Amino acid sequence: MSEDRPARPSDIARAALEAARAASASRPRPTRRRIAGPRRTWSGPGPGADDPQPLGRLVDSLVASQDWSERTRTGAVFGRWETLVGPEIAAHCAPQTLTEGELLIIAESTAWATQLRLLAPTILGKLRAGVGGDVVTRLRVVGPTAPSWKKGPRSVRGRGPRDTYG
Repeated sequence: MSEDRPARPSDIARAALEAARAASASRPRPTRRRIAGPRRTWSGPGPGADDPQPLGRLVDSLVASQDWSERTRTGAVFGRWETLVGPEIAAHCAPQTLTEGELLIIAESTAWATQLRLLAPTILGKLRAGVGGDVVTRLRVVGPTAPSWKKGPRSVRGRGPRDTYG
């Protein structure tokens, strides 16, 4: 190259690269330290724990690790009621509360309440098979309730407002 000609951009870049290489070669190289710990192993042909998992499996493992199994089984009685007892029975009654193994069922009529009391062993068997044996141990079936005429904390005994109907 001649001294009187201005440097081209490619020549400037080449000179800077050579200077950087020379500076890098003169520096001492750091030694690689190996971190002690488990080595990476391959999971093999089947899915491993670090592979993407189906959502249902992840939810099941979360329920098991957090010890929520009793709550989920109790919730299954209410959430899957129609599936557990069948659509014919579920159309005429609904679960209300579940306390200490006793399930309160509200029937739509007194006739259905009587029928459900007769079907109680069958319903208990279906619930035990569907959600587990210790979730529901007893059934209490009640018929529909009449509207309450009580208003407020104090009331007078008697027929209430109906005694003035005629």
